[in-house]
Amino acid sequence: MSRYPLALDLAGRRAVVIGGGAVAMRRAAALLEAGALVSVVAPAVLPELAALDVVVHQRPYRPGDLGGAWLAHAATNDPAVNAAVAAEAERSRIWCVRADDASASAAWTPAVTRHGDVTVAVTAGGDPRRSQQLRAAISLALADATLPLRPRRGASESSASESSASGTGERRGCADAADTATADAHRRGARSGGGAPMGSVALVGGGPGDPGLITVLGRRLLAEADVVVTDKLAPRGLLAELDPDVEIVDAGKAPHAHNLTQDAINALIVSRALAGQRVVRLKGGDPFVFGRGGEEALACVRAGVPFQVVPGVTSAVAVPAYAGIPVTHRGLTQDFAVVSAHLDPSHPGATVDWESLARGPGTLVLMMAVAHLEQIAAELVKHGRSGATPVAVISDGTTPGQQVLTSTLGQVAQDAARRGIRPPAVVVIGEVVRLRDLLSAA
Repeated sequence: MSRYPLALDLAGRRAVVIGGGAVAMRRAAALLEAGALVSVVAPAVLPELAALDVVVHQRPYRPGDLGGAWLAHAATNDPAVNAAVAAEAERSRIWCVRADDASASAAWTPAVTRHGDVTVAVTAGGDPRRSQQLRAAISLALADATLPLRPRRGASESSASESSASGTGERRGCADAADTATADAHRRGARSGGGAPMGSVALVGGGPGDPGLITVLGRRLLAEADVVVTDKLAPRGLLAELDPDVEIVDAGKAPHAHNLTQDAINALIVSRALAGQRVVRLKGGDPFVFGRGGEEALACVRAGVPFQVVPGVTSAVAVPAYAGIPVTHRGLTQDFAVVSAHLDPSHPGATVDWESLARGPGTLVLMMAVAHLEQIAAELVKHGRSGATPVAVISDGTTPGQQVLTSTLGQVAQDAARRGIRPPAVVVIGEVVRLRDLLSAA
């Protein structure tokens, strides 16, 4: 026989739990969370249960204990007592949940998962273990946005506010957990000058290229976004998963080829948030590793826009790893340096100390170095690095198009040119490159 699912408003209504053990404690805690006035009846009560905001009657159950109740839970270890409680509830037309016998229970408690203002309750024919397994699978799918949670425009602000976390612990620029998502910051009541609810900005690291390497929180924020401002290095596969009505703004940001200047991007994300939209600034790798995320965060601070930073898996470490190259390895190197190499070493604006890097024993990881690989290699050799030092150039790392070139510092520029290596690429210089033959499946 099918059962009728129903969400009960128990706030301020009496609920009775018969039993004082672990099951009774879980049931009482859930009832309290729903706002019920909970009475507990049992000869012995766990101290943790007695410490809850419940009225405890420390004695055996007796007829009449359910008087005035809207809901009862029979959760003792005695089937006869549970049956008596259920019988009284039936006579009094009170819904009763029996913990020991689902088939004899007038009501079931589902396995519940909550994400913001979304509550999912699962029953599976009275089988609690199966319900819990299904609940866990659904919870994971909601958390990583496999199932979309994106709130629709037009939902009342009062409904949205029910899902808000307390504002006392809010700190701009950092998310404590998945439930402190940008959408929650949006709902906490921040308002623009015109009185409309203010939106928010999430600076999301998309990871090194494979869409599966974005964080769970990052994927969820994308699913909730109204506007996604992306660039050439962000994983394009993530954009294909967005709802059709999500606006995608391509900021460009390929090396030396920008659709929008950084100032224009800052102004864009701020203006959209002030207009009440949920903005995700999607970047490749990590937003604070050569991603200019700090500048965008400062723009939000100056404009009074709520924001958070969602770290991403940085390409500087992940791309070499995918190619079978650990940036550190016991016995070879205990340190590594990550360098933005987008400028020729002879450029007046270049600030990298190539002389110090050449003398260091560790691994060098160069980002944005392809265009100046010949000059960089020459600079390192000039200051003492051996021309025989192993080098790997990894283009389109972690994607199906990944290519890996291994060479030496003295030969890598010519080899890369011969192979037609193009950005985006990560260059690894050091003895760890020799491990690729052992560790790579390629």
